[in-house]
Amino acid sequence: MSIRDLLRGLPVFAGDLPEFDPSTAPDDPIALFVAWFEEAVTSGVSEPHAMTVATADESGAPSARVVILKDLTPEGWWFATTTTSRKGRELAVEPRAALLFHWREQGRQVRVRGTAGLASPEQCAADFLHRPLESRAAGLHGRQSDPLSDPAEMDRTFEESRARVEADPSLVPDDWGLYLVRPAEVEFWQGSPDRRHVRLRYLREKPEGPWERGLLWP
Repeated sequence: MSIRDLLRGLPVFAGDLPEFDPSTAPDDPIALFVAWFEEAVTSGVSEPHAMTVATADESGAPSARVVILKDLTPEGWWFATTTTSRKGRELAVEPRAALLFHWREQGRQVRVRGTAGLASPEQCAADFLHRPLESRAAGLHGRQSDPLSDPAEMDRTFEESRARVEADPSLVPDDWGLYLVRPAEVEFWQGSPDRRHVRLRYLREKPEGPWERGLLWP
């Protein structure tokens, strides 16, 4: 069997999917996201706080990776990484970013486009200190995305970083970054087995401006 045949034989939108009536959606996409997120949590969606973060370098070449949502406020979506990582370096050059939440069990996606900004040093430090011990140790050496020639070197570095954190629980690396993505566009996508998917998009021209919403063809 070819990969093409295997792919065509896989089920899509299996199970009972929730309904979505866009006419009942709130004026603010943050409110709708909270409602969808709570539904994802209560219905048992696996890791609903995992999201894809897409960035681009100075030439426009894209990169994407999955990270964990750290917070959601009226201003937007928050995530954390080192400023020296690939995504940190790319955001320093091109702050525009895209987020994607995919809740497969519900046939839902939420797409966010906006501008990512670095939080204050105090906010970055507070985020780092609230992370588990292993996460702080991993974030301390600041070598994310660097080439690794020997896995044993990673083990040694991790143990050294863990010892530093245990010796000084208040230790915060200078390159730890907490980012806020302020949305300019948010799309809510509800899949349907008959392919008549529902797509509701929110748009605004300015960060503090009013939202306009409308449906999109699937």
